[in-house]
Amino acid sequence: MAVAIVTGASKGLGRALAVALARQGWDLVLDARTGPVLEEAAREVRAHGTRVVALRGDVTDGWHRAALVAAARELGGLDLVVGNASALGAEPLVRLEALPLDGLRAALETNVVGALGLVQEALPLLRASGAGAVVVVSSDAAVEAYGTWGGYGASKAALDRLAAVLAVEEPGLRVWAVDPGDMRTDLYRAAVPADDDSGRPLPESVVPAFLRLLARRPASGRYVAPALLEVDA
Repeated sequence: MAVAIVTGASKGLGRALAVALARQGWDLVLDARTGPVLEEAAREVRAHGTRVVALRGDVTDGWHRAALVAAARELGGLDLVVGNASALGAEPLVRLEALPLDGLRAALETNVVGALGLVQEALPLLRASGAGAVVVVSSDAAVEAYGTWGGYGASKAALDRLAAVLAVEEPGLRVWAVDPGDMRTDLYRAAVPADDDSGRPLPESVVPAFLRLLARRPASGRYVAPALLEVDA
């Protein structure tokens, strides 16, 4: 049975992806910072009959990252790491002139340092898998200059670069950075609370793009979810 770690799995894209993987028979290790919401997500995922370990914690904590990988090892190994946990740096987002430097550091710690730390911890199991893969959730803010999105976008751009270099250094793995596009999530509401997001698609709508990557295993690289969904349209 394939095993995946999904961070930021209590809601939004992480939760939607965890449910979809469970439907396909994956065993899962789920992470989030808020325990009650994570347990609720874990119950939904377990309803599909797979084994689920839910660990509350923060990916910036090395002990927590080690615990996530240890849980995967107990389930039999590790085939996939999904780095979905994200921090904005400021809520709501602000212009660079007002961006708290501690907020920027927090975004970098979660979106870049924590993500890489988890991959470092997981590499031995991923290499042993024979079909190991890493997915990091990127953003269009990593490649486009949007006002107020500078700190978050910088962290995602750094994450993209780490993913690209990891793919070169680990040719036996698949390493994909995926920009899911606009979504209706709590993260977006926190970023731009004055914006009406009712017209934005739900995270569930982009999950098929991630599943397509896992099924087809294209070359490592950066992908945009809507483009992946258009391949067979």
